[in-house]
Amino acid sequence: MEEQFPNNDDFEHEKVRRVRRAMYSRSLSRRLHRRPRRVLQSIRHNLSEDWQEKEEGASGKKVAPWGIMLTRNLMKWVLGIAIGFFAVSVGIFIYFFTFGSGGLVAAPGNIDITVNGPLSVVGGEPVELQITVLNRNKTELKLADLIIEYPEGTRSPSDFVTDLSRQRISLGSIESGGRRQGTVSAVFVGRENTRDKVHVELEYRVADSSAIFVSETDFDFSFTASPISVSIDANSETVSGQRVTIIAHISSNVDAILRDVLVEAQYPFGFTPESVEPDPIEEGKMLWELGDLAPDDRRTIRISGTLEGQQGDDRAFRFLAGTRLKRDAESIDVVLTEVLHRMAVARPFIGLDIGLNKQSGSDPNSVLPGETVSASISWVNNLSSAITNAVIVASLSGLSIDGRTVRTTDGFYRSTDSTILWDSSTTKGALENLSPGERGTVGFSFEVPAESELLNERNSTFTITVHAAGRRTAQSGVPETLQATAKRDIKLASNVQFIVQGFYHSNPFGSVGPLPPKVNEETTYALVFTVANTSNRLENVKLKGRLPTYVRWIGVHSPAGEDLEFNSSDGTVEWNIGTIGAGVGVSGVPPRQVAFAVGVTPSASQIGQEPPMIQDLVLTGVDTFIDRAFTRDHIDVTTNLLDDVGFSTEEAQVVLNEEQ
Repeated sequence: MEEQFPNNDDFEHEKVRRVRRAMYSRSLSRRLHRRPRRVLQSIRHNLSEDWQEKEEGASGKKVAPWGIMLTRNLMKWVLGIAIGFFAVSVGIFIYFFTFGSGGLVAAPGNIDITVNGPLSVVGGEPVELQITVLNRNKTELKLADLIIEYPEGTRSPSDFVTDLSRQRISLGSIESGGRRQGTVSAVFVGRENTRDKVHVELEYRVADSSAIFVSETDFDFSFTASPISVSIDANSETVSGQRVTIIAHISSNVDAILRDVLVEAQYPFGFTPESVEPDPIEEGKMLWELGDLAPDDRRTIRISGTLEGQQGDDRAFRFLAGTRLKRDAESIDVVLTEVLHRMAVARPFIGLDIGLNKQSGSDPNSVLPGETVSASISWVNNLSSAITNAVIVASLSGLSIDGRTVRTTDGFYRSTDSTILWDSSTTKGALENLSPGERGTVGFSFEVPAESELLNERNSTFTITVHAAGRRTAQSGVPETLQATAKRDIKLASNVQFIVQGFYHSNPFGSVGPLPPKVNEETTYALVFTVANTSNRLENVKLKGRLPTYVRWIGVHSPAGEDLEFNSSDGTVEWNIGTIGAGVGVSGVPPRQVAFAVGVTPSASQIGQEPPMIQDLVLTGVDTFIDRAFTRDHIDVTTNLLDDVGFSTEEAQVVLNEEQ
C-alpha cells in the first residue's frame, strides 16, 4: 500500500483546536498555575572562537585560538626549513665555485696568475713582464685567453707612436695542473714618483658549459724618472709691472726616440705675454709641437711678458710635456712630466701713484672735451737703502693731445715723443739721492681737445704711463739698476647737452591769448626740448620737467612719434628719449627735438614778473663707453622768450587786465 503524506490544511486546523482547548480547560489552567515562575537572566553569547581572540586572565593579554596558533607555528617551521635549505644551497655553491668541486667546475680561486717585472721603471723605456698561469683545478680549462690591460699612454716598444692599451693572447686548453708562461713588452709613460698598474685577466670555459669564467690580478709599479725633462730658467722674484723672461729647456731622458712630443704652458693670473719664441701652434693657445725628440736633442721655449700683482703675491708658471693619442689632437692626452715655477711679486723699489684732478686711485677716470686735466705723480722709496740718480718719465698715448697745452713747473716736456721728464736737474736735486722711505710729488697738466676737434676721433681713451729708474748698491757691492712702472687709462665722457626754449611768435601750434600775458587770461606757448650728443653712445636717456599749477597741459606735441608723457597728479612732463648715438646734433647732424603746447594763466600776485612755464628740468642717462650714469640740469624757462623771433622783453612780464 502506498504511503501518503497528510493534508497540510487539516494539520493546521488540528493545531488551532488544541490551543483553544488548552485555553478554556480548567484542569489545564490549574496545572499551568502550579508551575514555578522562571527568573529571567542575562546570558552573553560568544561568537565562534575561530573569529575572535579570547581574554586570558586579568592581565589583558590576548591569545590566539588554539587552531590559529597551531597554524602559525606550522608555517614558521616550514619557512625556517625553506630558508635553511636555501642558505645551505648557496653555501655549497660558493664553496664549490671558489675552492674547487672535485672535478665538476674550474674555480677561479684555483688559478694562479703571477706577473714578474721591475717594480720601478723609467718612463719611456721598454719594460718586459713575465706572466705565468697555473691551473690547480681538477678539470681542464677550455679556450683560455690571457687579456692584458695597460695604463693610459702605454706605447708599443717597436713603434713609440702606436698606442698599446690592451692585448689578448690565446692560450688554448690548460690541463689540470698545467702551467703556461710567456713574456710581454711595453713602454710605460708617466710622471716621476707616481704609481700605475697593469691589469691581467684569464678568460676560460669548462667542458659541457657555455659560461665564461674570469680569474684576474694586478701588477703595481712606480715611475722613478720621466722620459722627458723640463727645466725652467727664470727669476724667482719680480716687481709688479716689470718685464720678466721665462726660458723652458726640454730634453729626453731615454735612449729611444720620443715621438710627437708636445709642451703646454699655463700662465698665472696677471701675466701678459708680449713675445714668444718659437710661435705656438695657434695664436692665443700656449701649445708647442716639438715633433720627435732624440736622446741628445734639446729644445728651448722663451716667453717674455709683464706680471702684475700686489706685494706678497706668489704666482706659478706651469709647464706640461707629453704626447697625444691622435696626430690631429690639439692637446696633451698623456702627461709625461709637469714642472711648476713659482715667482714672488715684490714691492716696487719706487712706489708710483698717478692722480687726476686731485683724485688718485686705480679706477679709470673720465673727463669732458675741452677740460683741463691736472695730473700728479707721487713717488716713495720702498727700499731699505738709498736710491741715487732717480729719473721719472711720463708719456701720453692714445687720444691726441696738443703739446702746446702741456704745462709743468718741475719737469721738462719733450714734444718729440710727447713725454714729460723729471730728474735731479729739473727738480733742483730732489731726485739725486732718495733716502729709505722718502716721498715726493711731481706734476703736470694738459687740455683735452675740444668737441670740434673730436668729431672724427675714433679712440676716446688716452693713457698716462709713468716709468721710474734709479740705482742702488746691491748686497754684493755691485751697483744695480732698478725700474718701476705705473699706468692709468682715462676715458673721454660724452658731452651731452640739452636746451629748453619757449615760443609765442614761432609757435608751431599757433599761439592764442594776450602778449604780454594778462592776469586771469590764458596765453598759449610752445615749449621745445633739444638734445645733442658728442662722442659716446647714450642709453636710457630721459628729460623731465614740472609745469606749475597755473600752466595747463594742452595735450598736443610734435613729432607725434616721440614718447612724451604728462602726469596730471604732479604736473611732470617726461620725454623718454631712449638711445642717442654719437654725433647727434653735431657737425650738421640734426639733434633730437620735441615740441608741445601749454597755456599760461597768471594771477594778480605775478604782476610785473616773468613767471616760469616749466621748472626742475633734468636730463639723465647712461654713457655706455665709460659705463657711468650722468645727470644734466637746466634753468627754468619763463615767459621771457629770448629765442623767439620778434619777441621783445616788454612782452615778458605779467600785466593787469584793465577790463577786470
